[in-house]
Amino acid sequence: MLCRLGGRGLRPLPARQLRFWGPQRAAVPAGGAQRAALPLWAVRSVSAVSAGGAGGWYEALARSAPVQGAEALLLGAHTASGLPWWGSILLTTVALRGSITLPLAAYQHYILAKVENLQPEIKNIARHLNQEVAIRASQLGWSKRVARLTYLKNMRRLVSELYVRDNCHPFKATVLVWIQIPMWIFMSVALRSFSTGTAHAEGFSVQEQLAAGGVLWFPDLTALDSTWILPVSLGVTNLLIVEIFALQKIGMSRFQTYMTYFMRAVSVLMIPIAATVPSSIVLYWLCSSFMGLSQNLLLRSPTFRQLCRIPLTKGDSDTPYKDLFDAFYSKFISRK
Repeated sequence: MLCRLGGRGLRPLPARQLRFWGPQRAAVPAGGAQRAALPLWAVRSVSAVSAGGAGGWYEALARSAPVQGAEALLLGAHTASGLPWWGSILLTTVALRGSITLPLAAYQHYILAKVENLQPEIKNIARHLNQEVAIRASQLGWSKRVARLTYLKNMRRLVSELYVRDNCHPFKATVLVWIQIPMWIFMSVALRSFSTGTAHAEGFSVQEQLAAGGVLWFPDLTALDSTWILPVSLGVTNLLIVEIFALQKIGMSRFQTYMTYFMRAVSVLMIPIAATVPSSIVLYWLCSSFMGLSQNLLLRSPTFRQLCRIPLTKGDSDTPYKDLFDAFYSKFISRK
């Protein structure tokens, strides 16, 4: 009979036993042409379906219920607030990020903090399990491959039981991504439909309203930003978000390093992409990214984390903003 995976090091799992799935005997292996500089693909109606009925996936997306809901939300915010369209876009973006993505981001940090606090216990279990498997492999004559597979299967089960016990499966931390990305897409498509003249409100073309609804150097929200100020600001903001993430990670894994370089490349690539779409979309992207940057900084605050009941972790600091500034200064300014 298999001995318990117990002992003083595994008190949180007192009743668990190693249920080996390995063998028990030695020898068993197992629109508009005159609109300022919009490219053709940007001015073509996104909601028009061809005469044959084959509109394509983008047309189907533009006519979908989520996009229509985003259009209704933007129109409702514009009507209720009485703001010009640039203000309505900012207001809607701030409201969405504050009411949806900020709570989800706090929940993400809550889950990740609980997972991080489980790491010492997981390492302790791994050490005892490795010893137990070595003993059973010696007694039953398992090969190294069979012993390794047995260890991995049991370790996966025990870690899963820990996640269930503390209700912190890492997959729950991905909820933010599954909500934020579709919301970003639906809002972008809705604004593109407005900017290309395929939506109307109270008899007036939304495209005409957007054409006079800008501010400062982009008075026409349906045109491109010829100054490139909005696209470049978008790229810089996204790069700041990536660098803040990279600075708070000490000893990143190879995968995290690759993902950091990939996100840097995406942030730079967004600049020329943003220069080819209407200013209304770029304004939304910039505001959304700025809210994301503010959100990341807010979630580093010990007071806010305590308010959200995010557990303390070993890596938490009492002076996160000072540490961030020092790391930023050391990496980018005082580099020798």
